Amino acid sequence: MLSSKNMNHKPLISIITPSYNQSDYLEKSMLSVLNQNYPNIEYLVVDGNSTDGSQEIIRKYEDRLDWWISEKDNGQADAFNKGLQYVNGKYVGWLNSDDLFLEGTISEAVDILESDPELAFVFGDVEAINAKGEITNIMKYGNWNLIDLMQFKIIGQPAVFMRTNLLKTVGGLDMSFHYLLDHHLWLKLAARGPIKYSGKLWAAARFHAEAKNVAHASEFGQEAYRLVAWMEKNPETNQIFLSEHKKILAGAHRMNARYLLDGGQYSDARDAYWQGLKLNFFTILPEWHRFLFAIFAPLGLIKLKDIYLRLRFWMNRPDLRGKK
Repeated sequence: MLSSKNMNHKPLISIITPSYNQSDYLEKSMLSVLNQNYPNIEYLVVDGNSTDGSQEIIRKYEDRLDWWISEKDNGQADAFNKGLQYVNGKYVGWLNSDDLFLEGTISEAVDILESDPELAFVFGDVEAINAKGEITNIMKYGNWNLIDLMQFKIIGQPAVFMRTNLLKTVGGLDMSFHYLLDHHLWLKLAARGPIKYSGKLWAAARFHAEAKNVAHASEFGQEAYRLVAWMEKNPETNQIFLSEHKKILAGAHRMNARYLLDGGQYSDARDAYWQGLKLNFFTILPEWHRFLFAIFAPLGLIKLKDIYLRLRFWMNRPDLRGKK
């Protein structure tokens, strides 16, 4: 279902929203794209034949969409890649149907991409929100490069904007990954060109019971180890892997431990942290508090986690006033 769009002097950016049975959040997600102040957005929604009323929500905004479809697919990666076939924009953003763009995000992202034609992608910070839309954390990143990504410094997917020609060159998302499919894509792109951190708050990622990052927390770590094997074999990352392999594997252990801990698997999380610690102390050091929690939680001190999260949230409270 295609619609025409008047061309604008600003470069066209395409936003793809894969969705399946997310009617509770879909409309707000779509409006966060449609209400952006950027004048030249191509919006594509790829629904996996939802049965919860999502199609009615999409039809409500059909006249403001450039393409949409609702048919059975093979998951998020398949849906995104399907949308990628129809994009015409110079740049691409990927917004899942339970996440949100913040006001002014697309304009800022395009400005940075236009300032440097060599950039593979640009990324910003992300709010963590719950099912009610309440902010629970601010996920801040840094001036990271390919080596940092190989060591499993993670970027929030909804705040990433990519150069379309490069995205198509690397083949989009690998459908064999289900949990770290976005990080795998960042690695492929960053191996082909520089990346840039905006230092600004650009998106909100929703954490709720049905979200993959909650429902399948313990399975993320296993894909981290798959990525380690991929980095070793991939010609574009092999040389870095050989020189940084201890830090890379320690990063995979850290990621595995983090998700095991979130899944309540304290003993396994403690062991994963310990394995990482033996490989590279400084890779695990930033998560010393989580390592301690993995040790002491089984002793009945589980409330320490809630206390820590509250303290960290309130320490970051100035970030809630708006973007930098």
